[in-house]
Amino acid sequence: MLLRLLLLLAPCGAGFATAVVSISLRGNWKIHNGNGSLQLPAAVPGCVHSALFNKRIIKDPYYRFNNLDYRWIALDNWTYIKKFKLHSDMSEWNKVNLVFEGIDTVAVVLLNSVPIGKTDNMFRRYMQCSFGWDWGPSFPTQGIWKDVRIEAYNICHLNYFMFTPIYDNYMETWNLKIESSFDVVSSKLVSGEAIVAIPELNIQQRNNIELRHGERTVKLFVKIDKAVIVETWWPHGHGNQTGYNMTVTFELDGGLRFEKSAKVYFRTVELVEEPIRNSPGLSFYFKINGLPIFLKGSNWIPADSFQDRVTSDMLRLLLQSVVDANMNALRVWGGGIYEQDEFYELCDELGIMIWQDFMFACALYPTDQDFMDSVREEVTHQVRRLKSHPSIITWSGNNENEAALMMGWYDTKPGYLHTYIKDYVTLYVKNIRTIVLEGDQTRPFIVSSPTNGVKTTAEGWLSPNPYDLNYGDIHFYDYMSDCWDWRTFPKARFVSEYGYQSWPSFSTLEKVSSEEDWSYESSFALHRQHLINGNSEMLQQIELHFKLPNSADQLRRFKDTLYLTQVMQAQCVKTETEFYRRSRNEIVDGKGHTMGALYWQLNDIWQAPSWSSLEYGGKWKMLHYFARRFFAPLLPVGFEDKDVLFIYGVSDLPSDHQMMLTVRVHTWSSLELVCSELTNPFVMKAGESVVLYSKPVPELLKGCPGCTRQSCVVSFYLSTDGELLSPINYHFLSSLKNAKGLHKANITATISQQGNTFVFDLKTSAVAPFVWLDVGSIPGRFSDNGFLMTEKTRTVFFYPWKPTSESELEQSFHVTSLADTY
Repeated sequence: MLLRLLLLLAPCGAGFATAVVSISLRGNWKIHNGNGSLQLPAAVPGCVHSALFNKRIIKDPYYRFNNLDYRWIALDNWTYIKKFKLHSDMSEWNKVNLVFEGIDTVAVVLLNSVPIGKTDNMFRRYMQCSFGWDWGPSFPTQGIWKDVRIEAYNICHLNYFMFTPIYDNYMETWNLKIESSFDVVSSKLVSGEAIVAIPELNIQQRNNIELRHGERTVKLFVKIDKAVIVETWWPHGHGNQTGYNMTVTFELDGGLRFEKSAKVYFRTVELVEEPIRNSPGLSFYFKINGLPIFLKGSNWIPADSFQDRVTSDMLRLLLQSVVDANMNALRVWGGGIYEQDEFYELCDELGIMIWQDFMFACALYPTDQDFMDSVREEVTHQVRRLKSHPSIITWSGNNENEAALMMGWYDTKPGYLHTYIKDYVTLYVKNIRTIVLEGDQTRPFIVSSPTNGVKTTAEGWLSPNPYDLNYGDIHFYDYMSDCWDWRTFPKARFVSEYGYQSWPSFSTLEKVSSEEDWSYESSFALHRQHLINGNSEMLQQIELHFKLPNSADQLRRFKDTLYLTQVMQAQCVKTETEFYRRSRNEIVDGKGHTMGALYWQLNDIWQAPSWSSLEYGGKWKMLHYFARRFFAPLLPVGFEDKDVLFIYGVSDLPSDHQMMLTVRVHTWSSLELVCSELTNPFVMKAGESVVLYSKPVPELLKGCPGCTRQSCVVSFYLSTDGELLSPINYHFLSSLKNAKGLHKANITATISQQGNTFVFDLKTSAVAPFVWLDVGSIPGRFSDNGFLMTEKTRTVFFYPWKPTSESELEQSFHVTSLADTY
């Protein structure tokens, strides 16, 4: 596939009066394919697929099997054409730049039919997952997917502007480094002033500057008065995300003026790798502003195969859902893209910490000079672009490439291993790491993920076992072991990937399928599943603890199966995450001190089975509602060990709190509480995980008349003075397929409106596990969902993302609980 970009320039009119001009070429272009049989208008930014779809030449690329049917688009060559006029002769300018922020695929750029540029790196720097992944389709796009413009100037041009807040530990003051690069084309000396203004910090600083011909860098240093109180930026749940408005103005000879405005945030970050008492190895956790922070969150993948469809509203919706689920961190995965500026600005605003991979994933890469030069330019640009964002707390060189090489993923011949290791060190250490450390000394750099951290460094940048639980971070997946058994999971320092698959809801699938597809055994269901044996492994995991659907109605059975995959996924990830959270302070058999849990994955790129907790379009799966609970700042966690029920208290709160633990036992057959006990008041310390309760299960049940493991369930919560401080958590005493007395519940809802929020007053006739409220395709989320309903009534709120009404919600509303699938 080859992309040709043809620009036709027709100069006319009088010259410009200004010394710098920027002309956007976004908007309407024309495109045609290789043989000219297709000619049509196209929007820039955009891609060929979007242009064809907008002209109804193709249908929705995500519909049914269209990712196969539309392969011809990527295999063809396409030409983008734009005819434009400049009100000036180009020769009037000392320098004219044609700037493309983003071009997909191999491209030749022509101006008035004369080639002026080419991108043909044999190992293309491209969104790697465009060629398919185990959660996404193959849609290698072609087009101009970012801004394109002409820049012309006679004196100088501001190439880039960046800044870095730095804390002086010795002086206990904040300083600000500002760096600006100019391309000076004037042969004369250019003089002027640089003015830095941060009104809220009482800063108005003026510096004289002189710019000589060539590429020139202006470095400014701003000292912030120690008497001025600087509020720091904190992750979500740990404090405010205070930022300060800064304006930097360059007033130069000839009336030339450049002005840059930005939000400045102040925070420090440290990756702590130090010995742990009673444990071999080293810790691996992050301190923000000197405070150890447990990273709670997920992994981010591209929000769409077609990046021109990723809108500001979509980004805000997805990232708001992150903090609404009590997360504080995302890992931007290395097989996608460096996200757009707005993504990082929103993360700054919302307090979402970012683990930023460089875009290298699950592959061996070349180290020829052309490729290395390309990577050097890429990394330099991204560090300059992103380093001012407080949300980014670490750089990571690649995704899983150390593990792939050292664990033999690619069946590489032993005789070539030395060469591959040498190439790995050349690319990620001598090239990428060197550039990052030169450009940014304010945050750590990790060569790979997973990694053994400083142990990997000591072992020559590649460890024989990158999954050592005593060092660094790990990725962990196990679909065949029982996910209800916490012993399945590794007691690691930091878990940056883990998870289980589920299918999206029927309302999401319905948009891209037809009636013949609505079966778990259909060709469509197999086609959408990109993980080998993924569909069957979900059923096997479900069958460990639940009954598989057996309705004679095919559609009912399909919907029940979709529901149960979400139940399974939510319960599995809940059990695993709670294990990691309760392991933050403890060492058992030398293992533990877990300080991060980032499950795979947050979002979907299309409508298909995946590890996500948010469906394509943003609808919350059951897992995301569970995440809202299992990532709560204060959480009681229950589990069994050798027939003893333990309940831990886990706190991410910034201060100590006095509270009590309530433990209740319910029977499946009745809404009447069987028995309850309340602990004495205790102080839950900030940032700790401790045992609050332990009792042998037989002893617990003995005090609850008529209860057996199969007939009863335990719930528990933390409170003070009758006020609920934590979610109500639960522990199943047996597999639910063996539950005795569990009846189908008749659950009804009365819907009313309060302002922009809708109130669902629920009533149930029986105890109901995994109650799922669904309003179809009406965009929005509930305050809670997928819950265990043990009382006759419950009130849940619905927050719509677009205007809706009581009648619309009533028509779309459907409720499912576990016994409905029997």
